[in-house]
Amino acid sequence: MKIPQNTFRDALKAGQAQIGCWVGFASPDVAEALAGCGFDWLLIDGEHAPNDPRTALDQLRAIAPYGKTHAVVRAVEANVALVKQYLDIGAQTLLIPMVDTAEQAALMVQAMRYPPEGIRGMGAALARASRWNQVDDYLNQANDQMCLLVQAETVTAVKNLKAIAETEGVDGVFFGPADLSASMGHRGQPGHPEVQRVILDGIATVRAAGKAAGILATDPTLAQQYLDAGALFVAVGVDTTLLVKAASGLVQRFGAGAAATPPSSSGGY
Repeated sequence: MKIPQNTFRDALKAGQAQIGCWVGFASPDVAEALAGCGFDWLLIDGEHAPNDPRTALDQLRAIAPYGKTHAVVRAVEANVALVKQYLDIGAQTLLIPMVDTAEQAALMVQAMRYPPEGIRGMGAALARASRWNQVDDYLNQANDQMCLLVQAETVTAVKNLKAIAETEGVDGVFFGPADLSASMGHRGQPGHPEVQRVILDGIATVRAAGKAAGILATDPTLAQQYLDAGALFVAVGVDTTLLVKAASGLVQRFGAGAAATPPSSSGGY
């Protein structure tokens, strides 16, 4: 059995924009339904959604048959042990939140690789990643299929952005508009001109370092603006928001809650 190729990472390296969607319901059914829609990538959120390695595993399995769609897993924090667990269940691309320094980024690079290049714990015989030792030469091939995306979402991260982006082994930097706007003193205003300036300048900095820049933007005009600025992995929807917005629209249309106003997205989600 051959190791799965990380086509998402390869596309980013080739400069091909990848359009994604956030998955927050922690449901394999929702993940599979979205996988059939044709997104390039789906983000299984373990930071703000109620996911852990077991629920992420169910969603990885649900997405796997849909070859076009790549699963990205976001951990709750930059934790070496947690990275090991997500890699062992078969994730090949991780999004790590709140990375403020190049040193933090370098530690995550190490966490995603087997020794001697890194510090990932050995245990492939127990792991779905190796299909329980059925993948040919998994231990010697795994490092080459990893993709690390780190989040820059604080003023400190922006100050250190060039060094973070230039860290060897970091494949991309994702900007978190909600947290970044709060860190800049504009909580709940990801569209604030100062926040937007920092994000657009940040995209340029990341691209200049030869890495991919990413962001979540549910406003189509804003998403296109980021793509035009050079962002390569852009999430354009969130499953929870899509459902609530569609359901609220139906209620309005058919009168059950005609006075209600459809909820608007806030804080980048």
